[in-house]
Amino acid sequence: MKVLIVEDDLDTAQFIARGLEQSGDSATHCDNAEQALLSASTHPFDVIIFDRLLPSMDGLDAVRILRQSKIVTPIIMLTALSETSDRVAGLNAGADDYLVKPFAFSELYARLKALTRRQPLTPKALELVVADLTLERTTRQVKRADTHIDLMPKEYQILEYLMLNPKQLVTKTMLLEQVWGFSFDPKTSLVQTHVSRLRNKIDKPFTTELIKTVRGSGYIISD
Repeated sequence: MKVLIVEDDLDTAQFIARGLEQSGDSATHCDNAEQALLSASTHPFDVIIFDRLLPSMDGLDAVRILRQSKIVTPIIMLTALSETSDRVAGLNAGADDYLVKPFAFSELYARLKALTRRQPLTPKALELVVADLTLERTTRQVKRADTHIDLMPKEYQILEYLMLNPKQLVTKTMLLEQVWGFSFDPKTSLVQTHVSRLRNKIDKPFTTELIKTVRGSGYIISD
């Protein structure tokens, strides 16, 4: 792996770099966001480790800039901020994973390997389109007929999964696994409630229904 480490604490950066090199991987270190943005846009990396709290620019802002610049390299945020809201902010900014300090190198390395095994996003896959509905995955902006639509996080995740599988049946079980991480059916109306709210925003104001129910099975999104 070729890994870019964006970390202003030298001891932490050296600890990570040493572990990577001992594993046969290569590491490039940047101690500020501006240098990291230049390096990430001019050199190919397999994965980027981004500290959240950096001098002069917040790591979240730097990640947003990378995603808006169509840099699709997997990113893991590494930070001392451990609140759920901080994790959500990191993922919403465009990060693929989030690890809280202090951390074990073995866990960090396992997460890095998992990120590099994922299918990389191509520029085409960054924007999902079904009929007049568009979803921009880097900025999480959703529009239909040029009308901006505000979605709650779970609504966005449901829509993204449906649009990644257009004209295909997406079952309740699939949504429970992909959106909520459930490996069992909690026997609630969780999915139905969120899909109903999503429809009120995506379909109800427009003349054509895109999200269709397959009774007893699940949902299909199509024009």
